[in-house]
Amino acid sequence: MSHRFVSEKKEAPVPLTNTQYDRIFRQYEEKQRQNRLEMERRRSYVYEQLPRYQELEDLTASLSVAHGKKMLSGEETSLGQLRERLADLKQQKNQLLLDAGLPADYLEPVFICPDCRDTGYIDREKCHCLKQAEISLLYEQSGIQDMLKRNNFNLLSYDYYTGEALALFRHAVETCQSFIKNFNSDYRNLFFYGTVGTGKSFLSGCVAKELMDQGHAVIYFGAAGLFDLLSSVSFNAKNRDERQNTYSDLYRCDLLIIDDLGTELTNQFTASQLFSLLNERHLGKKSTLISTNFSLAELRDRYSDRIFSRITSNFEVCRLAGEDIRMYRLRK
Repeated sequence: MSHRFVSEKKEAPVPLTNTQYDRIFRQYEEKQRQNRLEMERRRSYVYEQLPRYQELEDLTASLSVAHGKKMLSGEETSLGQLRERLADLKQQKNQLLLDAGLPADYLEPVFICPDCRDTGYIDREKCHCLKQAEISLLYEQSGIQDMLKRNNFNLLSYDYYTGEALALFRHAVETCQSFIKNFNSDYRNLFFYGTVGTGKSFLSGCVAKELMDQGHAVIYFGAAGLFDLLSSVSFNAKNRDERQNTYSDLYRCDLLIIDDLGTELTNQFTASQLFSLLNERHLGKKSTLISTNFSLAELRDRYSDRIFSRITSNFEVCRLAGEDIRMYRLRK
């Protein structure tokens, strides 16, 4: 297992350009094109294999057109009867598909994101898939895409742990799985601490991948990179929009991951920024995941009482232990 995701130094992201937005929406257009091609392929297959299905579709269209003409001419007609007839035809079509070994919804529209139907918007609001596409471009230098390839549950192994360390790691894995399973209904935060190379960053990556696969907006940063970013945008008086957008993203994303807390240069600025992040996200019921090599005693000594209280009160704390897995693997 790999436990280091990216280098600590991160450059501050800049707002998305028109070119980047064009790139995102070209991807949506390509999704829609592929969906149409898939629908055409499926429909051609069904018409070829099940001629009766096309006859029923033609009959459905004819009934609807005939009903419309009668209404336009002022002739009274029963809408209820039409609905019953159309429902019967739909049932017949579904049964034909099922009898042929196909799902009843085989000819329903195909979408990669059924929530927005691959448009990027739901009732004029940005869909979660569009928000994640923006975040992925805006923060791609944070290394999250690289991290997801190397840290996910498919690579999970208990082989490097024994005794108490194994029990602690199993508990942390179960906590992560519960966190993911109940993410949509329960507001929770996770805090991993322990010695170097014991799986903290790996589990952070596992959580990130699962939630991103579900369509949640996730931002990942090493602590040093995160506070470099905040310093850059906070003291750049010329770009107020960039500062507002950055803080909005960090406060509102579904999950913020701060890896290796304690590797940043700790001073009054970073302490205040960390508290603001924790406080704003807690008020907004937005989940945060933090990992650190510090013990709880070291964390208390390094940060203010209010930060220590925020973490110990609002986070589920998981300790990991054992020897550095990277060193173990090198010896093997």
